[in-house]
Amino acid sequence: MSTTTPGSAAGTISLDRSTPAYGGFNRTLLRIELMRILRNKRTMFFTVVLPVIFFFVFRANSFNSGSGNASAWLMVSLALYGAFVANASTSAGVAVERAQGWSRQLRLTPLRGPAYILTKVLVSSAVAVIPLVVVYGLGLAFGSRAPAGDLVLAFVVSWLGSMLMALFGLAVGFLLPSENTMQVMGMAMTLLAFGGGVFIPQPVFSHAFDLFARWTPMYGVTAMAHAGLAGWSGAWMWVLNIVGWAAVLGGSAVWLFRRDTGRV
Repeated sequence: MSTTTPGSAAGTISLDRSTPAYGGFNRTLLRIELMRILRNKRTMFFTVVLPVIFFFVFRANSFNSGSGNASAWLMVSLALYGAFVANASTSAGVAVERAQGWSRQLRLTPLRGPAYILTKVLVSSAVAVIPLVVVYGLGLAFGSRAPAGDLVLAFVVSWLGSMLMALFGLAVGFLLPSENTMQVMGMAMTLLAFGGGVFIPQPVFSHAFDLFARWTPMYGVTAMAHAGLAGWSGAWMWVLNIVGWAAVLGGSAVWLFRRDTGRV
């Protein structure tokens, strides 16, 4: 839709109010968002340094991990945990943007909710590559051994699957005030990681705990990331878990974004 208004010199000024392509999604916005996150030293510490510390603290433990050694299982788990935290904490930063009035400013632009959500998820997933690379590099340097194909599969699944937590972080960031968001996120990520089998080998789950874990959002991704080491039994259940939580968290994030910006 295009309208004109009187102009002093040129006669008329054309105001194009049509919706931009892809709902406002563009590379410039992606670059700005990514650089802003990479400058956040606190986020980098919790997403990169903590998984590395945990790896060296716990790597002496031993258990049957299938085709790889125990150190390889731990490496996959803690790299995945770092990716989960990177996605969740990066996207949860929308709570600060809300407090600063940035989301209200976005309401005045043609940017659509799905385009905004996609931008946040892609930026979060780019940050998540960092802990994956660092933990895998150190793990392989300090004795983690497994077939190369299994490790490549684990890396790719961890990177793509951890985007679920970007949707979770967005939902929490739009739902809670900025002063409460990170406290809630820290506790939630720890509980979800234990419940989803990130810190506990799924082959040693009790039957009751396994039934509970299947309903948690990290379960499917965690099981699939370890599938090369532990086997593919129950893969259909992992896929259902991932697809179901992607729909729930993605839908919640878009709805909460629209509710928040609709208050302008």
